[in-house]
This record gives sequence, C-alpha cells and structure tokens, in this order.
Amino acid sequence: MAKKTLNDIQVNGKTVLVRVDFNVPMADGKITNDNRIEAALPTINYLIENNAKVVLFSHLGRIKTEEDKANNSLEPVAKRLSELLDKEVLFSDKTRGKELEEAVANLSEGGVLLVQNTRYEDLEGKKESKNDPELGKYWASLGDLFVNDAFGTTHRAHASNVGIASNLDSAVGFLVEKELKFLGDAVDNPERPFVAILGGAKVSDKIKVIESLLNKADKVIIGGGMAYTFLKAQGKEVGKSLLEEDRIPLAKELLETAGDKIVLPVDVVIADDFSNDANTDVVSVDDIPADWEGLDCGPESIKVFEDVLKDARTVVWNGPMGVFEMEAFAKGTIGVCEAIANLEDATTIVGGGDSATAVAQLGYEDKFSHISTGGGASLNYLEGTELPGVTSIDEK
Repeated sequence: MAKKTLNDIQVNGKTVLVRVDFNVPMADGKITNDNRIEAALPTINYLIENNAKVVLFSHLGRIKTEEDKANNSLEPVAKRLSELLDKEVLFSDKTRGKELEEAVANLSEGGVLLVQNTRYEDLEGKKESKNDPELGKYWASLGDLFVNDAFGTTHRAHASNVGIASNLDSAVGFLVEKELKFLGDAVDNPERPFVAILGGAKVSDKIKVIESLLNKADKVIIGGGMAYTFLKAQGKEVGKSLLEEDRIPLAKELLETAGDKIVLPVDVVIADDFSNDANTDVVSVDDIPADWEGLDCGPESIKVFEDVLKDARTVVWNGPMGVFEMEAFAKGTIGVCEAIANLEDATTIVGGGDSATAVAQLGYEDKFSHISTGGGASLNYLEGTELPGVTSIDEK
C-alpha cells in the first residue's frame, strides 16, 4: 500500500488542509503535555517553508454538551503552537461559516490557521464522528490539497480525515509516513528474532492482535491482566485475578496451536486488595491463593522475559505488565521497559497508550527506535485491520 506522501505533491502557493492530532491533555485550560503538538511540527514546518497556506484541523476531547465545548476549545493549542513555531498562528473559533471561510481566504503563503475543535460538530448529530458527507465536502471546499498527519485517529472514519480525503487530492504527512514505515516493517518484514510483548487488561481487547502476531512473531510474551485467562486455561488457580471466563477456551486453543511460542509469567505479585496500600507477596503462578489477586508479574518472570528478549532484533510492545499506575505493581512494566531499552542493534517499537506513557515516565524515549502516537491505531495495524484514515489517501 504505497500512499502519496508530502514529497509526492506540489504545495507551493496551495491551501493545504492538514488533519493533525492535537488531542492533548488539559487541566484548568492549560496544556499539561504538548508531545502531540511537537510531533506535528515537521509536517507543518515543511509546508510553511514551501509557501503553502496551512489550515489545521483537530479534535480535542469528546463533545456532548455545551460545557464540553467550553472546556475543549483549541485556542490554548493555537497559542502553544505559535510558541513552538515562533510565528503567529491564527485561530478560527468557528468550524464552518463566513468567518472561517474569510480567515482561510485571507491566509498568506506560509501562514498557519488552526480551526476550532472539529468535534464541536458532534453536538448536531455527530457529524464529525459519523463522517457526515456534507461536512467532509464542505471542509474540503476550503482548500486545494489534504494531508493526513494524525496517526492517532487513522483507525476512525471521520469527516475531518476520510470525509475531506474523499473530496481532495491527498497525501500522508511525515508523522503518519514514519508510523507506517516502522509498524509496517516490524509486522510485515521483521528482522528476526521478532518478539512481541502484549499486556493490558483483557484478552478480548487484543484477540486479533494475538492471533496476528502469533503468525508473524517468533515469540509472544503475554503479561498484564490478560495473562490470568491463559494461566487459568493451563488449569492453574488464579484467585481473584482478572479473568474472562468466556475466553478460556480460546486461550486454551491458542496455547495448543502456538506451543512454546507463547511466553507467560512464571511468578506474580499478588495482593489482598486492589490498592497501592494492600498487603502483597510474590508467588509462583502455581501458588496463587484463592482469595488474593495477581496485579503484576514477578522478578522471575522478568528474568524469563529478559532471556527471551536478549537476542531479539525486532521488538513490538503494547500494553503494561501490571497495574502500572500503582507504584506497588509497576515493577513488571518497568522491568520489561528496561530490558527493551537496553537491547543493542534491535528495532524496538512501543505501540502507544500505557506502554508509551511508561517509557516517557521512565525517561527512555531516546532508547526506543519508535514510540507510536496512536494506541488504538497501532493496535488495529498490528492486528491487520484497515485504517480508514490511511486507505482514503491517494495511491502513488
């Protein structure tokens, strides 16, 4: 799937509509983490340097009420982007209408305009989120070209990505191009041994990913809450640990067909309560008490995982190994993160979400080949599901 990139289109003097992912965390009207804004800078700067008129679209939060609108304006993002670009970024408080149209028409070459939160349109029948064809066509009428640089929303068909792309010549931006290259090479043409590490709460959330990676990886390490369904499928007592009873037959089938390709924890950190202040112990997976629950993998498990990883040349990690947000149950995730970070000559990819948060908190961003900006989108890519925001872009 060879999609057009920025280098395949002529942007000089053109009004280029760009879907970016400025869905940044906010507190009291202030941005608490601007990583997503910084991730879009290469594409925006390229367009500025090549004399395009740049019109940016993004969502922020979910808009269900007028109060949501008041709390999720993109105006603070426009101010932060101005600082990062060291130039004025114009802001339109409208998502459609004469004021927006005039702001776009008056934009100079090299100028940048940020349009108000696209999900403001969701108050009227979810027109953005349901890819209303009229809205996509209207937004497309504002420009000459469309660039999708919001990987984090490519797994959704919205008016601001698929809708605009359906009506304009289009390409992917540098961020989406980078995401597709790293994830594509890792999944479709990995240097071996290829080890996948999957964590998180539920098997049901990652069935397709597990099945897809079992067909492609040499080893699949399974941790987090979903490991207990696999341990139960092996006939082990898992106490009050997170368990999906209806997924036990599937886990048993996967264990039978995958053989030693699946690697599970050998010990776990158990607790008598789901709390950071609970009483804890470390036990073998064969010795989990009936009235305790597993909330992290133990030190022996980390050694097993390190041994599996030591010769890996490609690693994809998605999902924490335990209840990472509680300090008492974060060691498993930290151990896996450090084991990957210390690999030499390996391509190491973190698939967004909680795993990316862990890497950032531990200060290991520079130790990984690639940290995905889209948790849901990267999961869909890993499971082989189409990304509408990518498939709608013009082929080369």
